[in-house]
Amino acid sequence: MARKSYRSDLTNKQWKLIEPHLPPEKDRGRPRTTDLREVVNALLYMLRTGCQWDMLPEGFPPKSTVNDYFNAWKRDDTLDEILRVLRESVRTKAGRNRLPSASIIDSQTSKTASVSESVGYDGAKKTKGRKRHLAVDVLGLLLAVVVHSAAIDERSGAKLLMQRVSQCFPSILKVWADGGYTGNKLKNWFLSVCQCVLEIVKRPRKKFQIVKWRWIVERSFGWLNWHRRLSKDYEYYEDSAEAWIKLAFINVMVHRLQPG
Repeated sequence: MARKSYRSDLTNKQWKLIEPHLPPEKDRGRPRTTDLREVVNALLYMLRTGCQWDMLPEGFPPKSTVNDYFNAWKRDDTLDEILRVLRESVRTKAGRNRLPSASIIDSQTSKTASVSESVGYDGAKKTKGRKRHLAVDVLGLLLAVVVHSAAIDERSGAKLLMQRVSQCFPSILKVWADGGYTGNKLKNWFLSVCQCVLEIVKRPRKKFQIVKWRWIVERSFGWLNWHRRLSKDYEYYEDSAEAWIKLAFINVMVHRLQPG
């Protein structure tokens, strides 16, 4: 009996964008009986609705199976590979080079919903939880994400983030950021370690104005708000929190390439 369909389900065309990049069945062991499309649909359902693991509706694979694949894909770089392929496809479709030459970075402090590792207090935001540090390209697509304690300041968090960015994207020549990243020490670090220029873009005081470049990463954080799983940080482990953010951007890019 077919299960109930949900708005979060992938269409046939959307599934074809993801299927080739999932790990093949292992040569040894019992044949795979799990439908990977249903595993992805279950993860997207959780992402969109924010439901708990043990509240997955009937018809999806068992929660233990979905959780096993989620943990495997976040650790074997499967999610990163899908992100890479989709990002390059979106950039090519938009008439841009496959690899970006510029990035925008910013952080978002998120409350934690329960006991979690590496929780801290953000004095500026008056919030206890963790920070989501994003690096996106000029289309707002995710390049790298680091989730860390909210007690870590923007400059220190930027170094953690840019270590991942520079490793995967040596093509990056310029990075835009807001006033929280101000400082000659950090600018010199960007030049010496990442071989790129950090440019601070400040918002005008006492008036609202859309700020060039900064609005792009702010819109990217807005995309995360479409997914209730990310309304707070519900994860115990930082790498799980990062994985859900990656899934959110995969979902955004799949719908951009193949609207439902």
